[in-house]
Amino acid sequence: MSIEHSPERNIAYHFVCYDASGRERRGEHGLASDQLLVAVADECPTDIFFFSHGWNANPEGALGQYGRWVDTMAACTDDRERLSARAGGFRPLLVGLHWPSKAWADEELASLSYSVNDDPATAKPTAGPGAGDPAQQLVAGYADRIGDGPGVQDAIRRIVDSAMRDAAPPTLPDDAREAYSELEASLGRQPGGVGAAPGDDREAFDPEEIYQAALLMDVVDPMPYGGFSLGGVLAPLRVLTFWEMKRRACSFGETGAAHLLERLQETAPGCKFHVMGHSFGCIAASAAVAGAPGSADPRRGVDTLVLAQGALSLWSFCSDIPARPGCAGYFHRVIGDHLVRGGTIVTTSSHDRAVRVFYPLGAGARGQVGYGDADLPVYGGVGTYGIRGPGIETRDEVLRRVDEDYQIRPGVVYNLNADTVIATSSGISGAHSDICHPEVARAVWRAVASAS
Repeated sequence: MSIEHSPERNIAYHFVCYDASGRERRGEHGLASDQLLVAVADECPTDIFFFSHGWNANPEGALGQYGRWVDTMAACTDDRERLSARAGGFRPLLVGLHWPSKAWADEELASLSYSVNDDPATAKPTAGPGAGDPAQQLVAGYADRIGDGPGVQDAIRRIVDSAMRDAAPPTLPDDAREAYSELEASLGRQPGGVGAAPGDDREAFDPEEIYQAALLMDVVDPMPYGGFSLGGVLAPLRVLTFWEMKRRACSFGETGAAHLLERLQETAPGCKFHVMGHSFGCIAASAAVAGAPGSADPRRGVDTLVLAQGALSLWSFCSDIPARPGCAGYFHRVIGDHLVRGGTIVTTSSHDRAVRVFYPLGAGARGQVGYGDADLPVYGGVGTYGIRGPGIETRDEVLRRVDEDYQIRPGVVYNLNADTVIATSSGISGAHSDICHPEVARAVWRAVASAS
């Protein structure tokens, strides 16, 4: 069965798993999506909640995050009771998706597979591909993430060997630099600059510049605990996996997630739909709502969209990117075609190291030019800056206390500064996954209520 339950309140939710190509994985009892559609037809829900996790999540990690979030939402009993009193009542059905998003090989993180929350206390050891030789396991792990084409493993092996000889020399050794050049050629990826599809929305790959920038980041923005360094010979390799996970999130959103959302909407045409993403899951969620570019099929739209600590471009939804005049954000059709009937909720936090530090580094950003009064960068993440640019009605507010109310208006994007709430660092990503708070859940509930 596809049914899972939250750990504290034992609330049921459906769990549907996909492979790296966006194809649903068949379980012991068939496709979970088929069982889900039967449940929708039988239960006649009034509201369907559609969740996508972010990067570096195995199925166990995704289940952990979904369980915590479901419990956090369910704890807001006043909001649930208020919705239950509306005409037609409130019968929610919850759906959590899993897509392969492991970004870094396990051995880099002390042989532990850190799940979505990057919490060493709850992480469990895993055996990855190529178990036995640690170096080969590292090579196989990276090849699995960025694409195992001709010459890829050989190039990665030479990079790993260089790192084992000297993890952080003053500059990249010649053999590592040459291997990176060969690796880039083998992968065949091309930069598209800001506004391109996620994964291609970056500058050209320059391993030496990435290497030096990562070393500098470790000096000016050191980790709150020992055991991991962003810099080092493997830093450009981590950036390549960053691109690939963004690309995969978008592809999954436009295929597997969008297809499931469409099937649910066809099965329950009178139901309200609430889509939420976290991290790279915000790319998947946005892509599921928007559909693939150029698709002739009209989109049904959703009632609310929630982007928690989004690892996607701050310009993703605007009509005209300041640094690239005439080019709209990749997901502008979400706004332009009015595909969110209610409010859009965005959380930001300066304590989110994954979006604040990794995102611009992953885009190859250097010497960025600010635009507008807010001095916004060309490359920056939604989880740091919110959704920005022309053609969008936005409201910048502070995430409120649970005893304070919101006035959520349809069609408006609410950038909620959560610095005082999403603040507890855990692992390499800082507070990136620290989203399970009643204050965040309260804002989501108010958006849901506004769509009623």
